[in-house]
Amino acid sequence: MTDDVSRNERIKEASNYLRGTLEQGLREEITGAIVEDDQQLVKFHGLYLQDDRDLRPERTRKKMEKAFAFMIRVRISGGVLTPAQWLALDQIARDYGNGTMKLTTRQTVQLHGVIKSNLKAMMQRIDAVLLNTIAACGDVNRNVMCNPNPHQSRAHGEALELAHKISDHLLPRTPAYREIWLDGERIAGGEDEVVEPIYGKTYLPRKFKVVLAVPPSNDVDIFAHDLGYIAILDEAGSVTGWNVTVGGGMGMTHGEPDTYPRTADVMGHCETRDAVAIAEAVVTVQRDWGDRLNRKHARLKYTIEDRGLDAFRAEVERRAGVLLAPAKPFQFTSTGDRYGWSAGADGRSHLTLYVQNGRLFEKQMSALRRIAQGHDGDFRITPNQHLIIANIPVEKQKEIHWLAVENGLLAPWSGLRRNSMACVALPTCGLALAESERYLPDLVTALDARLAAHGLSADDIVIRMTGCPNGCARPYLAEIGLVGKGPGRYNLYLGAAFDGSRLSKLYAEDIEHDAIIAALDPLFAAYAASRQKGERFGDFTIRAGFVAATGNGRDFHANVGKQRV
Repeated sequence: MTDDVSRNERIKEASNYLRGTLEQGLREEITGAIVEDDQQLVKFHGLYLQDDRDLRPERTRKKMEKAFAFMIRVRISGGVLTPAQWLALDQIARDYGNGTMKLTTRQTVQLHGVIKSNLKAMMQRIDAVLLNTIAACGDVNRNVMCNPNPHQSRAHGEALELAHKISDHLLPRTPAYREIWLDGERIAGGEDEVVEPIYGKTYLPRKFKVVLAVPPSNDVDIFAHDLGYIAILDEAGSVTGWNVTVGGGMGMTHGEPDTYPRTADVMGHCETRDAVAIAEAVVTVQRDWGDRLNRKHARLKYTIEDRGLDAFRAEVERRAGVLLAPAKPFQFTSTGDRYGWSAGADGRSHLTLYVQNGRLFEKQMSALRRIAQGHDGDFRITPNQHLIIANIPVEKQKEIHWLAVENGLLAPWSGLRRNSMACVALPTCGLALAESERYLPDLVTALDARLAAHGLSADDIVIRMTGCPNGCARPYLAEIGLVGKGPGRYNLYLGAAFDGSRLSKLYAEDIEHDAIIAALDPLFAAYAASRQKGERFGDFTIRAGFVAATGNGRDFHANVGKQRV
């Protein structure tokens, strides 16, 4: 390895295929943490070391170690769980975590507050129900998402099948996960026996995300991801092939214009039989072409910006042995979920529940526990942090409906709240500059009062918030995006497309609660008074001149809002 690589690259190379000193660190009882290099490696196993930042000041005064604990992210391709798996994760959250479950924007479950001494037992409980956490984080392909809507049962089934195939194909091959967490047998000879045919010793330059969308729903936010497949359907609703997208990504850094969010490009069209080969080729090109010196410039979006889409496509085609056809027509209508009941096959139906910012507390968990104990269908986590109880027989529908009603799991009247999403942020995320999950509900309540004054309460307007500019809740694709700048202060973005196809634009910088409301209230008034038929809020803010339409990539920072606060 040359000298021109980031520190993380050296950690990966020296890790003996993701082992590091994790086994020794787990046995170290003097601290609740693990050493710094292993904090990077453990992400590949699906874990993040965190501490409770609410407790930092007091523990610092008392000269105590930070309140360290781990966040565990389960790998759930396509977001589909059996009732038994749901019950197992519920029990693990109560036995080892902080008693809550977090449904994520990547169709999986995060468990927070797990102390180091409980990690192995918890990981073995996850394994016992045929789940795992490997590659849910780290510089590898992460949880593969797909449209969860059982109303489109045929296309969903085909998308889910492909999601599993891609996920399995792109899994790391190192036995380190089984050795460390599941007491698996160590391979004689050590690292020389390990082969990573796709990733190599140093894996990818940065994280990599794959999604599959079934039009007209863009609930997976396909343009926010490194690699995407858009289902092309025939008249019967079956998949005839896939448009392939590449180069999306949300993260950036405040004050560094060379970093920016980017929407993916449509690269071409492939048949289902070639989709896995295309996925491997895209990953290996990024493995070899991606920036390993500057991690802020290491995502696939920058590779394509630097090399160009045509050169990237040609190299993917060469490696896959597949020539991509021209993209076929498609249309998305929204990025949100289809709440409430929908009819399925054989008299069974599906109920999409509302989970505010994906956080399930004991009251909701108890209701879902009761449902799971008598349910023979499945549970489907949506990319918007909500939950579908799928394939419910007629005789169970009334009971499940009233459990949802009694425990606040049905979608609210507020169109803004229905379309809200927040990352975890404080107190556990070490990157958070401001609140997100704990603050957004209160902000929505305040904004709802202004929307009601203008007769807009039920209108679907997408609002998303993150505690930092990394963009885990995809705020740059929200009609109203709020990104943490500092304690209680946010940058306000406007003008993204309702269907997720266009980025937003900075409108107001470094503003707090009252200023956010003051900035948005006149826009709501103008929207109510002069919007055109069928016009969405994001489109209106551009037509009315409040913000300029955003270009892609480097153009994100150009021509900022025309009437900035």
